[in-house]
Amino acid sequence: MRQASVAAGIGVSLLLVSCGGGNGAQSTDPQPQASLSASPTTVGSGGAATLSWSSTNATACTASGGWSGALAASGSKSSGAIAANTTFALTCTGPGGTSNTATAVVTVANDTVTVSPAIAAITLWQTQQFTVSVPGGGGATWSVDGVAGGNATVGGISVNGLYTPGTVAGVHTIAAASVANTAQSGSAVAAVTDLAGVYTYHNDLARDGANTREYALTAATVNGGGFGKLYSCTVDGAVYSQPLWVANLAVNGAKHNAVFVATQHDSLYAFDADANPCVTLWSVSLIDTAHGANAGETTVPAGPTGNLVGSGFGDVTPEVGVTGTPVIDPSSGTLYVVSKSVNSAQNAFYQRLHAIDLATGGEKNGSPVTITGTYPGSGDGGTTVSFDARQENQRPGLALLNGVVYVAWSAHEDTYPWYGWVMGYHYDGASFTQTAVLNVTPNAHAGGIWMSGGAPAADSNNNIYLLTGNGAFDATNGTAPNDDYGDSLLKLTTALTVLQNFTPSDHLTLDQTDGDFGAGGTAVLADLPGGNPVTHLLIGGGKDGSLYLLNRDSLGGLGDSAAVQKIGIGYPIFATGAYWNDLYFLAGASGPLTEYLLNPSVPQINVVASSAHRYAFPGSTPSISAAGTQNGIVWALDDSQYCTSQSPGCGPAVLYAYDAGNMTTELWNSADAAADAAGYAVKFTVPTIVNGKVYVGTRGNNVGGAYGSSSVSGELDVYGLRP
Repeated sequence: MRQASVAAGIGVSLLLVSCGGGNGAQSTDPQPQASLSASPTTVGSGGAATLSWSSTNATACTASGGWSGALAASGSKSSGAIAANTTFALTCTGPGGTSNTATAVVTVANDTVTVSPAIAAITLWQTQQFTVSVPGGGGATWSVDGVAGGNATVGGISVNGLYTPGTVAGVHTIAAASVANTAQSGSAVAAVTDLAGVYTYHNDLARDGANTREYALTAATVNGGGFGKLYSCTVDGAVYSQPLWVANLAVNGAKHNAVFVATQHDSLYAFDADANPCVTLWSVSLIDTAHGANAGETTVPAGPTGNLVGSGFGDVTPEVGVTGTPVIDPSSGTLYVVSKSVNSAQNAFYQRLHAIDLATGGEKNGSPVTITGTYPGSGDGGTTVSFDARQENQRPGLALLNGVVYVAWSAHEDTYPWYGWVMGYHYDGASFTQTAVLNVTPNAHAGGIWMSGGAPAADSNNNIYLLTGNGAFDATNGTAPNDDYGDSLLKLTTALTVLQNFTPSDHLTLDQTDGDFGAGGTAVLADLPGGNPVTHLLIGGGKDGSLYLLNRDSLGGLGDSAAVQKIGIGYPIFATGAYWNDLYFLAGASGPLTEYLLNPSVPQINVVASSAHRYAFPGSTPSISAAGTQNGIVWALDDSQYCTSQSPGCGPAVLYAYDAGNMTTELWNSADAAADAAGYAVKFTVPTIVNGKVYVGTRGNNVGGAYGSSSVSGELDVYGLRP
């Protein structure tokens, strides 16, 4: 019995050891722990991540989910190509049992490599920093037009994405490919222009208004989502002249693309053409003593009250300073501009031609020159007529031809006495010399040369063309006087002698009814191939709505029959048309912007399309941007709400863009979004389109009141591709 009891006791004791209390063999080995990570956690489609794992208290691990198989207790391994969001799982085992399940998620991102900016407009002299975003991170390799790293022709790009243009302008593709997965790539565009400058009114001496070296602005990029107002530059007066632009200008030791703005407050500004917000490079007053004025001179009051010029209509309000568009000589780094001012006693008036240093705004040696002139004629009651700085309105843009600056004048609100004057000045770096003087109506007054702000045109043979306004015409008389050319288109030599004229048959009616043939400007059309009936064409028109296509080799004298073609457009013309690719564009007052096609074999122009929008008075002078013969865009300003006393209202200038191939296709306009609104309009202004931007001069928020009556007396508005 005792032995049995002992045995029984032993059995119980063993049972307790086996089952009791957690003091057995299993309790001495901790449970394994596992961890898993992925790098990167986001990849492009087909990309891979590195999976790294570790464990404690484990001897082996097992993969599941997006991968599988037996694994060591720690290590790293590529996931392999991943096409969709994937969860990778891991468990590990050891003497203490099985671990928790560790997971790592790898997300498949859009597989597109993104290069920014998508479009960069630069000059040959600028660089552009591109950045890249690779799905899942990692580096990229760069190429230009398919050339790894680029080359001297298409431009080079550094490993960090800094692009330096080569020798060839145009559209260059900047591509970046993922180092980890070369199938992933993205691209951007460097639109590189070799245009050195917009130096003169309507782009060139032909006055065709075409910049054919614009590679960033296309029908695909000019739209509400990608194009709009970028910034504004405040100036001290209304901007009646066209902004001018120069590439790669050195100012204070640094290179800039620069835009130049002249104001009716007799000031001149140079702005960095690309800096946002606006950066002023320099600004000067043209009527301080450093710029040749006497102490106390001011701009000339010109509003409806207190005016010292005009008849009180306030056509130019509130002051007259710089009205005509300046001109730039890039070879000497000189900007020529005419200022108008009055002394403190308001009894002496001055007009001066300035030679301004582009880099500093300073007056060059021997500058300015006070403008004076005489011409044989009986209009003043004697045998000579004299230039009157008070009466003459320097409205047209300046022209620079073979080193001579040509300046023309008309009237302030047709207030007598006035004449149509043209003068030439040569600046030699030390002084001005007056080279020629012409008065187009020396015996009869009037005949103003204003062309709604247009400028004299010139052809490749150095012939100068301009239109004159209301005035007597007697050039067909057999005896003197026979040198009055009112309401005529004149062809002049560089010495300002009249070579030929075209004068409409109804010139007398035009003169008597303010029909003003000279209200519009003229453009020299591209020379046509030999074998065509006429190879050298010219086009222009005026208030009566008649547009004349002329043979500039033989203008024909008096009579419409001398014209190659006469087109009644149905709307008064206060504009200079634009010409590109055998297409001519013009918007008469209250009419649409109309596209005409030139048939060289006839020659004749015919309407092919018109805009839906109609341009109320004064119509519009259009301009064109294009890449050679491709990607043409027509730009036009609606300036009808120009704020002065005769305006129907006061409101922003509205910029329109159209497909040049079809005027019925409006691409964009600044009235569609409040953020794109320009400053208040100025009559007859013209936009400047260059290097992916459009520059528009305005009167700021001045509603036509006295100077200083508003917070912004003038404004340059800059439009372009949004970043």
